[in-house]
Amino acid sequence: MSDAAMIVAGAIACMGLAGAGSAFGTGFASAAAVGAWKKCYAANKPAPFLLLTFVGAPITQVLYGMIVMNKMLDFLKTPDKVAGLGVPLLVAGIFAGLAIGLSALFQGRAGAAACDAQAETNQGFSNYLAALGIVETVAIFALVFAYLAIGKIA
Repeated sequence: MSDAAMIVAGAIACMGLAGAGSAFGTGFASAAAVGAWKKCYAANKPAPFLLLTFVGAPITQVLYGMIVMNKMLDFLKTPDKVAGLGVPLLVAGIFAGLAIGLSALFQGRAGAAACDAQAETNQGFSNYLAALGIVETVAIFALVFAYLAIGKIA
């Protein structure tokens, strides 16, 4: 496999893993929101629209994966300088995408718990959001550190 092909593979891996994590995370949180709303309707309580905040939180990791992907694909603009960069960028893409995607997955799991708690108690929104923000920070760190490392590869 050529270096250019490995760079593209790494970029796709990064985006794919980040996107998969976002899909899992939003899916977990969405299912919990639907269940929480059902409990509210069954109890004749208003269903809190705020739960969509928890549902949507893991979607940002797709953007982080895209940013890293674009940084990697920038190397293809100078084809004469890609020799030897294939393996390092493939590995960087896989591990950056994995870190970003796992952050989204676990943010969705925390969002699911937040949906249940918010709907049941109608209290604690800012606390739940802060917890989700901490999990988001893992993805932001992975994005920044991957971006810096990829910049040092060439």
